[in-house]
Amino acid sequence: MTTLIPPTTETAPAVPSARADAPRERNPLALLGHQIRYEQLSFWRNPQSMVFTFVLPIVIIGIFGAVFSGSEGQDFFFGLTGMQYYTPVIAAVSVLGACYGQLAIVLAMRRQTGVLKRLHATPLPAWVYFAGLLVHCVVVSIVDVALVFGIGALYGVDLPTHWGAVLLTLVLGAASFCALGVGVASLIKNSEAAPAVVQFIQFPLVFISGSYFPIHAELLNTIAGLLPVKPFNDAMLALFTQDAGFQWRDLAVLAGWGVIGALIAVRSFRWDPRPE
Repeated sequence: MTTLIPPTTETAPAVPSARADAPRERNPLALLGHQIRYEQLSFWRNPQSMVFTFVLPIVIIGIFGAVFSGSEGQDFFFGLTGMQYYTPVIAAVSVLGACYGQLAIVLAMRRQTGVLKRLHATPLPAWVYFAGLLVHCVVVSIVDVALVFGIGALYGVDLPTHWGAVLLTLVLGAASFCALGVGVASLIKNSEAAPAVVQFIQFPLVFISGSYFPIHAELLNTIAGLLPVKPFNDAMLALFTQDAGFQWRDLAVLAGWGVIGALIAVRSFRWDPRPE
């Protein structure tokens, strides 16, 4: 006699796939690209910030062009015309503003509003976040410098020929100023104090480095040459006015200050707001 086994609807339990349940790791380069895109979109979708970032250098170089147009070389400008002196210097100041001043203020505001704290809780690596900021600042700086160079060329200023040296100088200057911006942002207690702290450091440096007018005091030039702004100015001036290549001494000073800013940022940077 055959025993009939009733059919059953039960099935063997599914064995979970380790690969399906494991968290998917994102490619760091893909994360970096996403972060760069985010920073770029945030910047370009803020018309007021965007316009003033680019319009201010154009207005300044345009005014200087109207003032110094057709002038001859002068001893006050070390044998250069006013436009030959101010075109590379204003380009250097625009990089300083984009990579140091704006970055320090933005980071202070993001910390105060809790953006950095929430961001730190995500899987996004810290180095990806700061690398994205660096690339964003470099892009903005290149656009700024290209605009200043273009206006200078309209007033007869010869463009540099060593574009490899120009690119390295711009990237190294932007990276150093970004590191200093993050370092200063680490020391700012709240966003309200950020503009004052940034200008307290930036204004004297710009003043003694010959960004407003040439400095002829030897002692002051020696002191300013050990600080980050004047070496950047001098490297840009050499590229424009002397048809020179890589200014290794100035680049070394810039790199040294970048390392100092990075060390301060690593030791002191905070993702959450400081208690009042």
